[in-house]
Amino acid sequence: MATQVFGMWEKLRGVPGGTRAFSLAFTWKAPYFRSIRPRFVQVSPNYASLVLPKRRAVQNHIGTVHAIAVCNGLEAAMGALAEATVPSGKRWLPKGMEVAYLAKSTSDLTCSAETDPDAWSAGPRRTGPGEGGPFRRHGRGRRHHQPVGHRQEVVMRSPA
Repeated sequence: MATQVFGMWEKLRGVPGGTRAFSLAFTWKAPYFRSIRPRFVQVSPNYASLVLPKRRAVQNHIGTVHAIAVCNGLEAAMGALAEATVPSGKRWLPKGMEVAYLAKSTSDLTCSAETDPDAWSAGPRRTGPGEGGPFRRHGRGRRHHQPVGHRQEVVMRSPA
Protein backbone atom coordinates (compact mmCIF):
# COMPACT_ATOMS: atom_id res chain seq x y z
CA MET A 1 0.00 0.00 0.00
CA ALA A 2 2.90 2.38 0.59
CA THR A 3 3.27 4.49 -2.51
CA GLN A 4 6.10 6.80 -3.45
CA VAL A 5 4.13 9.80 -2.13
CA PHE A 6 3.32 8.18 1.23
CA GLY A 7 6.86 6.86 1.59
CA MET A 8 8.28 10.32 0.97
CA TRP A 9 5.88 11.81 3.53
CA GLU A 10 6.90 9.24 6.14
CA LYS A 11 10.57 9.89 5.47
CA LEU A 12 10.39 13.71 5.51
CA ARG A 13 7.76 14.59 8.11
CA GLY A 14 10.05 14.04 11.07
CA VAL A 15 13.01 16.10 9.90
CA PRO A 16 13.32 19.89 10.18
CA GLY A 17 11.81 21.47 7.08
CA GLY A 18 10.58 18.07 5.93
CA THR A 19 6.92 18.95 5.52
CA ARG A 20 7.92 21.99 3.47
CA ALA A 21 10.22 19.84 1.33
CA PHE A 22 7.38 17.34 0.84
CA SER A 23 4.97 20.12 -0.17
CA LEU A 24 7.46 21.47 -2.72
CA ALA A 25 8.13 17.98 -4.12
CA PHE A 26 4.40 17.28 -4.37
CA THR A 27 3.86 20.43 -6.42
CA TRP A 28 6.89 19.62 -8.55
CA LYS A 29 5.30 16.28 -9.48
CA ALA A 30 1.88 17.89 -10.03
CA PRO A 31 2.76 21.44 -11.18
CA TYR A 32 -0.80 22.76 -11.30
CA PHE A 33 -0.87 22.74 -7.50
CA ARG A 34 2.05 25.19 -7.34
CA SER A 35 -0.38 28.06 -7.90
CA ILE A 36 -1.82 27.64 -4.39
CA ARG A 37 1.45 26.80 -2.59
CA PRO A 38 -0.06 24.11 -0.34
CA ARG A 39 1.61 23.31 2.99
CA PHE A 40 0.85 19.69 3.84
CA VAL A 41 0.08 19.03 7.50
CA GLN A 42 -0.72 15.31 7.39
CA VAL A 43 -0.71 12.52 4.82
CA SER A 44 -1.85 9.06 5.87
CA PRO A 45 -4.09 6.29 4.60
CA ASN A 46 -7.67 7.61 4.45
CA TYR A 47 -6.73 11.13 5.58
CA ALA A 48 -4.74 14.11 4.31
CA SER A 49 -4.74 17.79 5.17
CA LEU A 50 -2.96 20.89 3.99
CA VAL A 51 -3.01 24.62 4.59
CA LEU A 52 -3.88 26.85 1.67
CA PRO A 53 -2.33 30.21 2.57
CA LYS A 54 -4.39 33.30 1.79
CA ARG A 55 -2.20 35.46 -0.40
CA ARG A 56 -2.75 37.84 -3.30
CA ALA A 57 -2.23 35.19 -6.00
CA VAL A 58 -5.24 33.13 -4.82
CA GLN A 59 -7.62 36.00 -4.11
CA ASN A 60 -10.51 37.14 -6.22
CA HIS A 61 -11.70 40.69 -6.91
CA ILE A 62 -13.30 41.06 -3.46
CA GLY A 63 -10.20 39.98 -1.55
CA THR A 64 -11.31 36.50 -0.52
CA VAL A 65 -9.75 33.15 -1.46
CA HIS A 66 -11.05 32.27 -4.91
CA ALA A 67 -13.36 29.25 -5.00
CA ILE A 68 -11.27 27.52 -7.67
CA ALA A 69 -8.16 27.90 -5.49
CA VAL A 70 -10.14 26.13 -2.75
CA CYS A 71 -11.05 23.38 -5.24
CA ASN A 72 -7.38 23.11 -6.14
CA GLY A 73 -6.52 22.69 -2.42
CA LEU A 74 -9.17 20.01 -2.01
CA GLU A 75 -7.95 18.20 -5.11
CA ALA A 76 -4.37 18.24 -3.76
CA ALA A 77 -5.51 16.89 -0.38
CA MET A 78 -7.62 14.17 -1.98
CA GLY A 79 -4.79 13.27 -4.36
CA ALA A 80 -2.33 12.87 -1.47
CA LEU A 81 -4.91 10.79 0.43
CA ALA A 82 -5.48 8.58 -2.61
CA GLU A 83 -1.75 8.09 -3.15
CA ALA A 84 -1.35 7.08 0.50
CA THR A 85 -4.36 4.76 0.46
CA VAL A 86 -4.72 3.07 -2.92
CA PRO A 87 -4.18 -0.70 -2.61
CA SER A 88 -1.22 -2.30 -4.40
CA GLY A 89 -1.96 -3.16 -7.98
CA LYS A 90 -4.68 -0.53 -8.28
CA ARG A 91 -4.76 3.07 -9.39
CA TRP A 92 -7.10 5.92 -8.66
CA LEU A 93 -8.73 8.46 -10.93
CA PRO A 94 -10.85 11.40 -9.79
CA LYS A 95 -14.37 11.35 -11.19
CA GLY A 96 -15.65 14.77 -10.18
CA MET A 97 -16.23 17.29 -7.48
CA GLU A 98 -19.32 19.08 -6.26
CA VAL A 99 -18.82 22.55 -4.86
CA ALA A 100 -21.23 24.84 -3.04
CA TYR A 101 -20.35 28.44 -2.25
CA LEU A 102 -21.39 28.78 1.38
CA ALA A 103 -19.33 31.65 2.76
CA LYS A 104 -16.41 33.93 2.02
CA SER A 105 -12.92 32.57 2.67
CA THR A 106 -11.24 35.39 4.53
CA SER A 107 -8.13 33.69 5.96
CA ASP A 108 -5.79 30.75 5.43
CA LEU A 109 -7.76 27.57 4.81
CA THR A 110 -7.18 24.04 6.00
CA CYS A 111 -8.22 21.63 3.27
CA SER A 112 -8.69 18.08 4.49
CA ALA A 113 -9.85 14.90 2.80
CA GLU A 114 -10.92 11.61 4.32
CA THR A 115 -12.35 8.35 3.06
CA ASP A 116 -13.94 5.28 4.57
CA PRO A 117 -11.28 2.53 4.82
CA ASP A 118 -13.80 -0.16 3.87
CA ALA A 119 -14.68 1.60 0.63
CA TRP A 120 -11.26 0.83 -0.88
CA SER A 121 -11.77 -2.93 -0.72
CA ALA A 122 -15.47 -2.88 -1.66
CA GLY A 123 -14.76 -2.70 -5.40
CA PRO A 124 -16.77 -0.82 -8.01
CA ARG A 125 -20.47 -0.26 -7.49
CA ARG A 126 -23.22 0.89 -9.81
CA THR A 127 -24.37 4.44 -9.07
CA GLY A 128 -26.96 5.14 -11.75
CA PRO A 129 -26.12 5.72 -15.40
CA GLY A 130 -22.36 5.90 -14.74
CA GLU A 131 -20.10 3.52 -12.88
CA GLY A 132 -18.80 4.47 -9.46
CA GLY A 133 -16.22 2.89 -7.24
CA PRO A 134 -14.69 3.05 -3.82
CA PHE A 135 -13.20 6.42 -4.69
CA ARG A 136 -16.29 7.92 -6.29
CA ARG A 137 -15.56 11.29 -4.83
CA HIS A 138 -18.49 13.44 -3.97
CA GLY A 139 -16.70 16.14 -2.04
CA ARG A 140 -18.49 19.03 -0.48
CA GLY A 141 -16.49 22.04 0.57
CA ARG A 142 -17.61 23.59 3.83
CA ARG A 143 -16.37 26.92 5.04
CA HIS A 144 -17.33 28.57 8.31
CA HIS A 145 -17.11 32.17 9.47
CA GLN A 146 -14.42 32.58 12.09
CA PRO A 147 -12.67 35.58 13.61
CA VAL A 148 -9.95 37.13 11.46
CA GLY A 149 -6.62 35.40 12.01
CA HIS A 150 -8.14 31.96 12.53
CA ARG A 151 -7.88 29.28 9.90
CA GLN A 152 -11.02 28.11 8.22
CA GLU A 153 -11.45 24.47 7.40
CA VAL A 154 -12.62 22.96 4.15
CA VAL A 155 -13.45 19.27 4.32
CA MET A 156 -13.89 16.71 1.57
CA ARG A 157 -15.35 13.31 2.42
CA SER A 158 -16.04 10.32 0.25
CA PRO A 159 -19.62 9.01 0.43
CA ALA A 160 -20.23 5.96 2.59
